Amino acid sequence: MRLQAGFQRTANPKFPRHVYTRDMTKYSIVVPFNNEEENVTILYARLKQVMEQVGASFELVLVDDGSSDRTYKLLEEIAAVDSRVLVVKLRRNFGQTSALAAGFDNASGEFILAMDGDLQHDPNEIPRFIEKLEEGYDVVSGWRRERTDNLLLRRVPSHCANWLMARLSGVDLRDFGTTFKAYRREVILSIPLYGEMHRFIPALASWYGASTCEIPISNLSRVRGKSHYGIGRTIGVFFDLMTIRFLLKYMARPLHFFGSLGMLGMLVGSFISMMLAGNKILHPHRSMMVEHGPLFVIGAVLIVAGIQMLAIGLLGELQVRHHFSRKHPAPYAIERMVRLRATQEQTLLPKR
Repeated sequence: MRLQAGFQRTANPKFPRHVYTRDMTKYSIVVPFNNEEENVTILYARLKQVMEQVGASFELVLVDDGSSDRTYKLLEEIAAVDSRVLVVKLRRNFGQTSALAAGFDNASGEFILAMDGDLQHDPNEIPRFIEKLEEGYDVVSGWRRERTDNLLLRRVPSHCANWLMARLSGVDLRDFGTTFKAYRREVILSIPLYGEMHRFIPALASWYGASTCEIPISNLSRVRGKSHYGIGRTIGVFFDLMTIRFLLKYMARPLHFFGSLGMLGMLVGSFISMMLAGNKILHPHRSMMVEHGPLFVIGAVLIVAGIQMLAIGLLGELQVRHHFSRKHPAPYAIERMVRLRATQEQTLLPKR
């Protein structure tokens, strides 16, 4: 296996997944791309200019999320001339959350910033994120104070979702949906990402005790390429809200949730059964099934359902123990990674 100079291969004896470590840079900028061939080179030039003005060591982790156009080809050409660029190519389109997870896992910076690749996030605002990180915050989230997208299809649903998320999570943010955020390395790597959970990273980070702040950012209009967002994705956010609420409150103790429902069902079912049994004792000649058949069935179902809910809670506790006792596989598959080695392009084999 060929590795770039400065990389060291280490193997975890417990898990069959290889880990690559190297000297840590100061800042890593993670950008996922999906069919953004018209924006790739422009965004790279702007990011390079801004980060060189910052004056600290940095790297650009550019993730190709299964693009079908020339996006990866352009990223590969950029990596061939700039050793500060790491290109991660996923085997197929896994979605934005998985693409970000791939970037975070392969970033080496002490501070990690994430943004979209469609030029709707202004790289000139990166120093303001860095300033807040230097003040000691663990998560710095962007807030699109003046949005330019569709009122009914985007802004109204987004406002409702953000309001609900703030109330359900207890994290006082006005914009959970934007990807433009900055994190301390140890915080973002402690959060498991899957599905469409990237928009809820501040809420999940709060569960780990991370400090969070919000800064206003400009919301630029898309000039080139086609938007990947639609009303369908907005609707899915409301389902994710229920998941996040459950995770934040019961992630480490699912038996408290399912057990409470189970005990309530068993108590109500037992009360109905005892009432019917007492009625039968007082009136032995009456037929309970004829006079109170539906009530009898309801009581029996509640008892059985209560027992099942308790069993689900116990299984959930076992899953929690399993979750915290072993490392889980990544929600993505890498085809290749490319970084310049001196004057020669170097291809790295992916983590397995």
